[in-house]
Amino acid sequence: MVKKFPEGFLWGGAVAANQYEGGWNEGGKGVSVSDCARHHLDVDVQDYAKQNEISTKEILEAMKSDDTSLYPKRHGSDGYHHYKEDIKLFAEMGFKVFRLSIAWSRIFPNGDDKEPNEEGLKFYDDIFDECHKYGIEPLVTMSHYEPPINLVLNYNGWYDREVIDMFVKYVDVITDRYKDKVKYWLTFNEVDSMIRHPYTTGGLVRDRFEGKNFPEVIFQAMHHQFVASALATKIAHEKNPDCKVGCMLTKLTYYPYTCKPEDLLEQQQRMRQIYCYSDTQVHGEYPKYLLQMYKNKGFNIKMTDEDLKIMKKYPVDFISFSYYSSSCVAADTKGLEMSAGNTETAIKNPYIPSSDWGWQIDPIGLRISCVDLYDRYRKPLFIVENGLGAKDTVEEDGSINDDYRIDYLREHIRQMYKAIEEDGVELMGYTTWAPIDLLSNSTNQMSKRYGFIYVDVDDYGNGTYKRSKKKSYDWYKEVIATNGSSILDD
Repeated sequence: MVKKFPEGFLWGGAVAANQYEGGWNEGGKGVSVSDCARHHLDVDVQDYAKQNEISTKEILEAMKSDDTSLYPKRHGSDGYHHYKEDIKLFAEMGFKVFRLSIAWSRIFPNGDDKEPNEEGLKFYDDIFDECHKYGIEPLVTMSHYEPPINLVLNYNGWYDREVIDMFVKYVDVITDRYKDKVKYWLTFNEVDSMIRHPYTTGGLVRDRFEGKNFPEVIFQAMHHQFVASALATKIAHEKNPDCKVGCMLTKLTYYPYTCKPEDLLEQQQRMRQIYCYSDTQVHGEYPKYLLQMYKNKGFNIKMTDEDLKIMKKYPVDFISFSYYSSSCVAADTKGLEMSAGNTETAIKNPYIPSSDWGWQIDPIGLRISCVDLYDRYRKPLFIVENGLGAKDTVEEDGSINDDYRIDYLREHIRQMYKAIEEDGVELMGYTTWAPIDLLSNSTNQMSKRYGFIYVDVDDYGNGTYKRSKKKSYDWYKEVIATNGSSILDD
């Protein structure tokens, strides 16, 4: 019997507006939090906290500047002007699905506008039409690190309960406008990332909350996003009862560094810190262990009975997640070697290799993650981010021989197949991060490349933005054409 993925499996790739689109001041778009985030090429790429710190002063300085070199998300991959060319390249690869996000600030430039920006709505109409022209289903994230900066400066981001109503208005507009074009929605990208980068996820800036417990501020904003996510699910289903709405989780997978009970306990506690967000969105209620944490830390998270009813009534239909690497944890890290990961630093696992950026490469960890999530929730899963950020070299003949990327993806896809066929996991699809080079979110660099398609632009925005295929392009094309069998029988 030929090994292959289930019929209807959704193969594709994923991007985010703030990292791909550019066109930051075109088409009526407002300024977003990402437009004010500058790169820090002088900071160690493994120092994630310093890469993502920002102050009100720095935001105001950014607002006065039209610079696109220091603020690279203003140009991204210039998808705003190249999307037709890019979607055609995706179609040639055989994409069944294309995950992208809508820039909230392109629809409501300030977040609190009375009317939506028609030019922005038309832009996404054109993108979705282009996808459907090639038989590609859009998988659309409603909020992917894109709060309008006005919500930061005048409402203190998602800490302000008023922002729920603004987001609901935005969701009502986009789900009505695209109800016949989009059947798969995600509410908040990596909703848990508020803990690690509260500015880009929640529009929270520490210096604006003097005298307040900032961790409590973060969890209050998180609550508002949980309520907004439930309301978004409700609205999307009302607009199109056949659509599916998912949550999106950063799947950080931890192993105990040793078999000491203390290390295993530390691993269990860390995993709870990951699952508490998807637990809330899937089950529609806060897990008791999260409420206990609030109590133990003295957090006073304001939530109404109506909030809790809404969350319970409108849980998500499926669970999507990102997976890049795994890490180790221990009760005592003294003397242990540390390694970078997706948005944090953890103990280096001596049994697996690392990427150029220190992320540990662990395909089996993806299988473990799939099994853990499916056993926990018994709802369909969708892997919406998985890929290798690496330095690519353009040879004299223009070729880019990224065998390292092929090796990474091949082994992860093989483990996905085992999760389905051997472990009984229900997996809807797989979108690599990213099918085309774009700005890495962790370091705001173009030189940390993920794509099958190379974009000629450097970390400072210099280049032609010309697109060219890497070796991995034809490889992934064959994987999709054979529904995975090309790499499952060798």
